[in-house]
Amino acid sequence: MPKQHDQSVVLHAAQLYYRDELNQDSVAEQLGISRATVSRLLSEARRLGIVRIEVVAPHQADDDELARQVASRLGLQQVWVARGAPGITSGASLAPKLSEALTTANLRAGDILLLAAGRTLHEAAHSVLPSMPGVLTVPAVGGMEEPDAWYQSNEIARHVAERIGGRLALLNAPALPSAELRQQLLTEPSILRVTELWAQARCALVGIGAPPTVRHSIASSIPLGSKALRSAVGDICLRFFDRAGRLVYFPGGEEVFSAGLDLLRKVPITIAVAAGREKSEGIIAAARAGYIDELVTDRQTASELLEQAP
Repeated sequence: MPKQHDQSVVLHAAQLYYRDELNQDSVAEQLGISRATVSRLLSEARRLGIVRIEVVAPHQADDDELARQVASRLGLQQVWVARGAPGITSGASLAPKLSEALTTANLRAGDILLLAAGRTLHEAAHSVLPSMPGVLTVPAVGGMEEPDAWYQSNEIARHVAERIGGRLALLNAPALPSAELRQQLLTEPSILRVTELWAQARCALVGIGAPPTVRHSIASSIPLGSKALRSAVGDICLRFFDRAGRLVYFPGGEEVFSAGLDLLRKVPITIAVAAGREKSEGIIAAARAGYIDELVTDRQTASELLEQAP
């Protein structure tokens, strides 16, 4: 068992080394001890919390100020700004800030976390997330028949549950069922058990889709070429909205199987994860309409938001 030193000696060594900027040889000479002992004292100072070392990137203060400006401009509770890196996908680069946002949400065992679908969330779900044992992850949109992994809402919820050590509820429904199937789903007990959880959610994690006119992929049942969607600037859970945050309908869109935007307004914390210049209008509209409370984005998008938001 390592020898425990008197805390006054530990403090004195730490002050000489960190505050007075003496090297370890000089500290050893002043205290009349060996250099090896000085090294052990400094390690003990860190272990005891006498010395706290924080590694801060030189741009962190700038990013924090940018985040505060965007939050103020858009009326959001909090904004988290990440810096991208070459070769790292959008979702993966946002994941560390998403982890901070989820940690701040302070979810406890038994709390419900709603999860949307989309490429960014899919990528983030495969990255490091905070431990939140006992939190129940619940898909907020159907997607069991989707060919693309990032629209498989059950699988995204499963990955998040695994990362956080939480529990999982599955929503066995397509994203856009027929009117007849939707009515059947709404009376199916296994589906009702999940949809009834939506209104009990403590936190929701959503993506914001780009305008349909510039998108190359979306849930397979959504008609990207529909004229009705030309006024849409984005979507959350396949619920499309215009610049004023008003719902935009398309033929068959009333059958979308997902949590509605009015419901998201009532969730205590709705965190949007979105980045990209093409998503700026959608982010602004979602924030102004009260669909989201917090935003995780990158620096380029945050700067774009400041330029575009009135």
